[in-house]
Amino acid sequence: MSKRLEDFMRANKDEFNDLEPRMELWDSIELKLNLASEPEKTKKSEAKTFSLGFVLRVAASVIVVMGVCFVLYLRNSSNQGIELADINPAYAKQQMHYASLVQTKRNELKTVAKIDPQLYHEFSKEIAKMDSAYTRLKSDLATSPNQERTLRAMIRNLQIQTEVLNQQLNVIEQFKELKKEQKNEIKNI
Repeated sequence: MSKRLEDFMRANKDEFNDLEPRMELWDSIELKLNLASEPEKTKKSEAKTFSLGFVLRVAASVIVVMGVCFVLYLRNSSNQGIELADINPAYAKQQMHYASLVQTKRNELKTVAKIDPQLYHEFSKEIAKMDSAYTRLKSDLATSPNQERTLRAMIRNLQIQTEVLNQQLNVIEQFKELKKEQKNEIKNI
């Protein structure tokens, strides 16, 4: 089929070339192209407009974010409502002392996690129970009718935590000494 088309085109080549477009036609096409591109330029310079749906979605997002921030602010301000020094300055100092002592002992106990994770896990369970009781006392402090008594209970809880942590650290030291003695006995044999 293409062979026949090629033969036809060769045979009638002169007839195809005798028709050429007028020169004014190209000028007319160029003018139309220029006119068509001008509205695009004016469209680009116009300000963008947003649909109502888009604006409402943005407004709703802003309201949700502001609501979350407000709730977090209220939550943080309610937790920091009571100063222990306002209740009893001496008890506040004791509470700070024992709280820092408990934190120090917990950090010492964390070194055991690398040596014996199972033992650390058992010790952590006991401390977690006492810590949850302390947290409950701390949250009850704001609404307690006898805040000084609640503060003393918090201090007593921290004292007990300190004693338990000391006992746990002593057990760990004894465990280490027992391991050293066993290694020495094995070396002596």
